[in-house]
Amino acid sequence: MKYIPQAPPFEMIDALLDAAGGNATTTLTIRPDNILVDGNAFTAAGLIENMAQTAASGAGFEAHSRQQPPQVGFIGAVKGFYVSQLPLVQDRIITKTTVLNVIGQVQVVKGEVFLDGHCIAGAEYKIFLQD
Repeated sequence: MKYIPQAPPFEMIDALLDAAGGNATTTLTIRPDNILVDGNAFTAAGLIENMAQTAASGAGFEAHSRQQPPQVGFIGAVKGFYVSQLPLVQDRIITKTTVLNVIGQVQVVKGEVFLDGHCIAGAEYKIFLQD
């Protein structure tokens, strides 16, 4: 995925479906060899990383359109994380992130993960971007 700095085996998105204004929508099919799968389920840590990489892909798409490399970001805080269901191997999730606020090099982002049209996880993130 050219819009994020992560590389296999730590890519937690398959494709960027939409990006505008830093907001992004991605998809991921949970594969049995994913390093954040435990047993037959994608872990909570996987969902957190998936939302963070979705946010990064929106920023990376914008950087790519300006012919710049994607910025490296670090999760500084996760607030209000919830999970109602862990996706299973072979499930396809769709993740949406919305930039709520930008303060200097810090983005406040809301992430939501959907399975079969139902929101199964979400959180608010503070992401620190490196120059």
